[in-house]
Amino acid sequence: MTFVQEVVLIILFLITSFIGVVTGSNSLITVPAMFQLGIDPKVAVATNMFGLTFMSIGASIPFLRRRAVDFRTTWPLLAITVIGSALGALLAVVMTAGSLKLTVSVAMIVVAVFILFRRDLGLKHAAAVSTGAMILTYFLTFALGVYGGLYSGGYITILTTVLVAFFGMTFTEAVASTKVINIFSSMIATVVFIWKGLVDYKLGILLSVTMFIGAYVGAHYASKMNDVWLRRIFLAVVFLLAIKTLFDFL
Repeated sequence: MTFVQEVVLIILFLITSFIGVVTGSNSLITVPAMFQLGIDPKVAVATNMFGLTFMSIGASIPFLRRRAVDFRTTWPLLAITVIGSALGALLAVVMTAGSLKLTVSVAMIVVAVFILFRRDLGLKHAAAVSTGAMILTYFLTFALGVYGGLYSGGYITILTTVLVAFFGMTFTEAVASTKVINIFSSMIATVVFIWKGLVDYKLGILLSVTMFIGAYVGAHYASKMNDVWLRRIFLAVVFLLAIKTLFDFL
């Protein structure tokens, strides 16, 4: 890679990390950008995952300081995610993620429409979560964990919606919880990719520092927003990313 290409990636990763604290879906932009610069698809996915680990750590710090994460409800999600992400990363070793773009696009559009027509969704904490809703959340968390370890594009966006729609979380709680969950998802997938020798360490370290800074600053502001504004930003970006991804696929 040339110096100019590295600068372009740094700027892109910095911006997406800042915004992605609320919306997720960084990988729907960053990974295709790496493809365009001639980076091997598997190396791009693996190196991006390496950076996502540090981005998630940076994004989690402001929320943890404000005690926005309830570990009593999220620890089962963490355990399920670790198993799912490990399986997903192993799948990524033997296949590319391009065929999943259409599925992600459709899923994100459904997510945005669902939230749009449920005006109170994510704006107040649910009084109680039914057993059925809890089981569904655990199942979807596992399935999304597999996808998160495989590619991660749109993973946190959809997981945020699952926690809001079925687990009774507000947007603030869901955004905070998914940041912590993504630390474990990205970390376990990164370990598998390192084991298979797919991580570009030079680029990975450069992007990791960039993503950590962008995510930390983004989370600093996001942790101070109310649920109404988080919902608005989330919806706007989800629609734009869904349209972009669908356009790229077609």
